[in-house]
Amino acid sequence: MIKFIIKGLFRDKSRSLLAILIVTLGVFLTVAISGYMKGVVSDLVDENARLQIGHVRIMTKAYKENESQMPLDLAIIGLDSLLNDLETNYPNFSWAVRTNFGGLIDVPDQNGKSITQGPAVGMGIDLLSENSEEVSRLNLKDAIVEGNLPAKSGDALIGYQLAQNINVKVGDKITFITTSMYGSLVFQNFVISGTIKYGVKQMDNMLLIVDIKDAQTMLDMEDAATQIFGFSNTGFYNNDECLAVQNDFNSRFENSDDEYSPIMVKMKDDPVFGVYLGYVDYFTGLMSFILIIVLSIVLWNAGLLGGLRRYNEFGIRLALGEEKGHIYKTLLLEAVFVGIVGSIIGSALGIGLTLYLQYHGFDVSGMVQGGSMVTPDIFRAKFTPDLLVVGFIPGLLAMVIGNMLSGIAIFRRQTANLLKEIEI
Repeated sequence: MIKFIIKGLFRDKSRSLLAILIVTLGVFLTVAISGYMKGVVSDLVDENARLQIGHVRIMTKAYKENESQMPLDLAIIGLDSLLNDLETNYPNFSWAVRTNFGGLIDVPDQNGKSITQGPAVGMGIDLLSENSEEVSRLNLKDAIVEGNLPAKSGDALIGYQLAQNINVKVGDKITFITTSMYGSLVFQNFVISGTIKYGVKQMDNMLLIVDIKDAQTMLDMEDAATQIFGFSNTGFYNNDECLAVQNDFNSRFENSDDEYSPIMVKMKDDPVFGVYLGYVDYFTGLMSFILIIVLSIVLWNAGLLGGLRRYNEFGIRLALGEEKGHIYKTLLLEAVFVGIVGSIIGSALGIGLTLYLQYHGFDVSGMVQGGSMVTPDIFRAKFTPDLLVVGFIPGLLAMVIGNMLSGIAIFRRQTANLLKEIEI
């Protein structure tokens, strides 16, 4: 019987073609949009993790409470021993030392007199070590607009907009004015080796990047840093993995009576980005749910329309003596076949587009310039195993349910009135 039904659907395309196209389109949109949303969220998480907050971060309790002020006097002390402990106990993470500081850039003339000045936010990272992953992690090579990466101590990178604001170029000398860890006024000279552009207004307008050793020397922070960043070796943020590391670390180091004791926080605990992640998860799930509901309604209506179109056909089959239950059963089998074919084609097309966008991405650089959140220039989709079923199951179920509801009319037909109905 199944073979007979399939032949009927192929030979009479008016019974199956429209339904298959509707299922295919709905499943394709559901899979493609779900895959792209997953990729966008993954790219945002990865970009902000690399540049700003890491998968996990370690700082002192007091620094965490005053983080927006970047207080150097509340930095981590005993850095080397803490790093050795982290590398020994948590080998699944890569650890990077960073120091953030604020100050003023002064541009002198040939006689050493000040020409222009501008506020800046400095970042000390490992730029010069052979095994450093910070250059690739922060995507500095691609971010460079002019010049090169720092090659020696005393070189610095500067935001391209900041360079324009204070009228400096590659090769110029600048003086950074700030306060040390112990509160003394500090003047440190740097040579601009390159300008960088991230497409984020706050970073391009104020960022200065120097080697961590230069920062420690300038700020009197020997064996100290404001934060230690941890990145999972998988390359992706896993909240459960980070939570386990966080709980273990804090149980060993946290001291409620010592404000200088180190504390670890994971990305989702960040007061700004953590809330954002929560909203993104909520709206992504809501969007997928809405797409599934809309798909189900459309397919349900398609089933109802198909049942109405075949009203006379069912009447003739009943008049010829075919049982109502058998007609209803064949109708559901047709729906299963149409749902499977449409869902397979739609899922294949959706996954194909997802894989294409995963490798090639969609350039949004012209849409996100000037924003306050760190965003990549290219958003990519992301294939995950759940995409195999996120559209397939709703497509199949919606088609079957639509035909189940439309097929109820079969049992309401009165045999005595069949000839009159068919004549009408």
